[in-house]
Amino acid sequence: MSKIVLIDGHSILNRAFFGMPNLTNSKGFHTGAIYGFLNILFRILEEEQPEFLTVAFDEAAPTFRHKIYKAYKGTRKPMPQELREQVPVIKDVLSAMNICIVSQPGLEADDILATIALQAEKDGLAVSLVSGDRDLLQVASDVIKIRIPKTKGGRSEIEDYHAEDVKRVYQIEPARFIDLKALMGDSSDNIPGVPKIGEKTATQLLVQYGSLDAIYGNLSDIEKVSVKNTLAENKELADLSYRLATINTAAQTNFSYEQAKIGDFYNAAAYALFKELEFKNHLSRFDVGRFDGAQDEARQADTLVLEDLSAVERCFAALLTLAAQSYVGIYPLCDSSSLYGVAISAPNPQSPEEINTYYIPRQGFVTADYLGEKLRLLAHGLRDKHIRMATFDIKNKYDFFLEASIAGTEGVAVTAAFFDILIAAYLLNPLKNDYQAEDIADEHLGQTLETYEHLFGKMPLPMAALQTEIIAKYAGAVARTAYLSAPILMEKLKEAGMEALFNEMEMPLSHVLGDMEKIGILVEPQQLKEYGETLSGRIAELEELIYGQAGIEFNLNSPKQLSDILFNQMNLPGGKKTKTGYSTAADVLEQLAPKHPIIKDILEYRGLAKLKSTYADGLFAYIAADERIRTHLKQTITATGRLSSADPNLQNIPMRTPLGRLIRKVFIATPGYSFVSADYSQIELRVLAHMSEDDQLIAAYHMEEDIHRATAAKVFDVPLKEVTQSQRSNAKAVNFGIVYGISSFGLSQDLTISVKEAEGYISQYFATYPQVKTFLDETVEQAKAQGYVTTLFGRRRPVPELNSSVYSQRSFGERVAMNTPIQGTAADIIKIAMIRVWDRLKKAGLRSRLILQIHDELLLEAAVDEVETVKAILMEEMMGAAQLLVALEVSMHCGEDWYECG
Repeated sequence: MSKIVLIDGHSILNRAFFGMPNLTNSKGFHTGAIYGFLNILFRILEEEQPEFLTVAFDEAAPTFRHKIYKAYKGTRKPMPQELREQVPVIKDVLSAMNICIVSQPGLEADDILATIALQAEKDGLAVSLVSGDRDLLQVASDVIKIRIPKTKGGRSEIEDYHAEDVKRVYQIEPARFIDLKALMGDSSDNIPGVPKIGEKTATQLLVQYGSLDAIYGNLSDIEKVSVKNTLAENKELADLSYRLATINTAAQTNFSYEQAKIGDFYNAAAYALFKELEFKNHLSRFDVGRFDGAQDEARQADTLVLEDLSAVERCFAALLTLAAQSYVGIYPLCDSSSLYGVAISAPNPQSPEEINTYYIPRQGFVTADYLGEKLRLLAHGLRDKHIRMATFDIKNKYDFFLEASIAGTEGVAVTAAFFDILIAAYLLNPLKNDYQAEDIADEHLGQTLETYEHLFGKMPLPMAALQTEIIAKYAGAVARTAYLSAPILMEKLKEAGMEALFNEMEMPLSHVLGDMEKIGILVEPQQLKEYGETLSGRIAELEELIYGQAGIEFNLNSPKQLSDILFNQMNLPGGKKTKTGYSTAADVLEQLAPKHPIIKDILEYRGLAKLKSTYADGLFAYIAADERIRTHLKQTITATGRLSSADPNLQNIPMRTPLGRLIRKVFIATPGYSFVSADYSQIELRVLAHMSEDDQLIAAYHMEEDIHRATAAKVFDVPLKEVTQSQRSNAKAVNFGIVYGISSFGLSQDLTISVKEAEGYISQYFATYPQVKTFLDETVEQAKAQGYVTTLFGRRRPVPELNSSVYSQRSFGERVAMNTPIQGTAADIIKIAMIRVWDRLKKAGLRSRLILQIHDELLLEAAVDEVETVKAILMEEMMGAAQLLVALEVSMHCGEDWYECG
């Protein structure tokens, strides 16, 4: 059976706009909605493989439903400007891709789509109709499938509905969906509905009576007085809503199958638009080189594979004869322990304007040891000539370039010989956290490279390295990109004031992180197993407690069943109703905790279940043969500059509950060593005091007062000695909330108080610390004017959300603008401390080593006879990492396992 895909253009564009980040290209044009739309389009096409495709758009002219809605209640909410400007562009993109677009004056897109869908069904085609508008469920059938995408955090999920699915989910036939909307309304589609009639009541009425007309025909039989009265009083509104929800399925359209037949999507016109919009991930769908011109094609194809030993020798010898140049591009292909090949891009010694690119695979006499020796000799020779080695993602590759003795005696200074284009590109745009070499080539060189995924799929590097010809092309392109982009990136870093940040912080840090990852942290597998058994016992106890209070056994991990138990069977008050039922999200349950003891037990159950799956069970997969776990410490992920940990995430090891903290007992010091933990105290508040220059806040720190107690005394106007624990806790929430730009609503949720009370706390806080308020306000205004905020060390974070016409995005932008300079500066300070501590340990020839960073905490494994020396180094370097108006304070603990370290 042939198939047609029909897409509701405005609806999907709108969903993508609110579900995707606020993306812009380098020219400042908003592209997030278009990008999200294309993500959904390509996913649908891959899943459906249709013969025909059509996208329908609402016409600008007022439609029938616009007119009757206006007669009822003004006009529809205007489209945000950032979305409005993307509408004509998505139409241009679709036209360039030869995709049929249909629109008709006086018709909405769903009228057009429903009409085409029913005609296609008659013509014997299978139909997939894609829309965010649930009104279209009224035309679902055994042949017509309604597909409703949800875009969240840049990822799409799709709900599918044939007629039987509508009946299963909504308990009514598709045709009765009009009646359901007429009763319950739909604010997203401007259908008012009947006041006080929700989805549950509307469904019950339709199941009992069959239709809207039948409900009104039997109004006197309805037992619930409030429902009967609102229906009687709002008959006119119900009729209006019915008309608004009814789709015209017999519209006159200009659709034809000939125009809808799928043709060549990936042509020159589409390629030009994708490139202008800077949709790098989608450019790999095109035949790269077909549209870019001969020069780009030649640059990509010019990688010479050197397999003969003598040719390899001549290559390395020639590189050592280079006159002093700024950069040489080098890209080693390796895993954590072995080289599989190396690509090099550099000027031709005889003709410096010409670029030579080579790929040297590991094979025959060219062994991994041989390649490593040659790389170390080359690195030494280039350093002597002040030629910088430009590469991509250097963190775990330093060992291939450096002798262990050099890394020890020179410490982090050796990183001055390297230029990591990944780190440079991240600093210039920290909002993008998944840079690949092909992204850098496109963004900074205007060149298009074939992606690793396009060439090798999900194949890991060692396997990919066996495909010499293909990997040579890819590796050569990366080395060439590093060589060509390094000077451009450096110039951009200078212009942005981040040259020192790159050279003195991020590059040295990459060496430190690589060393930490290599060392890892020792675990005790048997103790981990016993810990899991302890959790299982408590989880079982909680299950029995919860079932006993509910009076029935059910699936605790099913939100739907849990929702039914709590809000329908136990009738707990204060539930938060959603389209699919009552929410059982953690924030909702926390608000309900005082209402019934079952909530506290459910929250504990969830926490322990996650603890067991993530850590007690999950950590086993990461234990290496030497019983050490090696997390990946990522420095190019967060927009604030904070480090993140993954596979596994050791920065999220629980600390809030006693049972959660016990997981730290599993992490033990190597025999002959002891753990030393050093933690900054309230570093972000101290940074706030420095940056705001608030006299009161600074004075409180200089007097070495408990800052939360001091704040409570001022905010609640009580003597310091009379501050209660509750007042101190509330002041602590305000202190840290201010750092994160908390709203009065957010604070009210945190403290379980009214919004008015929370407003009072915040107002009193700013009255107490007026320069903090001034600093935060000025920071937001400056961010609006220049488009970014900076840390004390010059790190930039763009804040495009501040210019959004969408209130929620602007509010988010204001919080980002307030928080980033503080959190980012704190992150910079601990990075400086890490670098200095690591450097001191190496240069002193100590056996002790830095193994983990957990936000404001450093964890070291210190040789037993070096513990006091290590503590002294930690205290000196951490306290001296930055000179603030208030002193940095460090607390330190020692222990045989991580638990003993506090």
